[in-house]
Amino acid sequence: MVSNRCKIAVKEELKKLNLHFMVVNLGEVEIMENLTTDQRQVLKAALLDSGLELMDDKKSMMIEKIKNVIIEMVHYSTEPLKINFSEHLSQKLNHDYTYLSNLFSEVQGTTIEQFIISHKTERIKELIIYGELNITEIAWKMNYSSVAHLSSQFKKVTGLSPSHFKQLKDKRRNPIEDIGNVKD
Repeated sequence: MVSNRCKIAVKEELKKLNLHFMVVNLGEVEIMENLTTDQRQVLKAALLDSGLELMDDKKSMMIEKIKNVIIEMVHYSTEPLKINFSEHLSQKLNHDYTYLSNLFSEVQGTTIEQFIISHKTERIKELIIYGELNITEIAWKMNYSSVAHLSSQFKKVTGLSPSHFKQLKDKRRNPIEDIGNVKD
């Protein structure tokens, strides 16, 4: 689950199946009942119909947790981090960053850094399109050391400078779910 819309869809599916939940967070659900094999299959099918997936293996669950921490930080956080991101991720997930980084690269085929850059770029596009902040304010909000650093990274990813991007009316943004995923 990578958005509030996903959380709503999961809650609705759980209610339809008369399952009681204590917590529905991004990428995580805590159900009060012990699921039978049949209930698990029905839930899995219902989630698939909603475009979501029930994950059972530990690696996949950890990858989702990593993605959710990144998405939360990039798209929903209102304050820049006071510590570097690797420390933040390690603290949030109670694992060594090297382990998380190696696992992510192995499973996703890309690095955590590239995944973060992809999400930051998409968030910068969103902020440029909204037009409420200038590029200096966006650089600060997105935790860049300078406007030049933001501009350089943005151009590497999009092929455009932030100002050129702003001029394009038909440039479409990507859904959060598609950002940073390796295309087949």
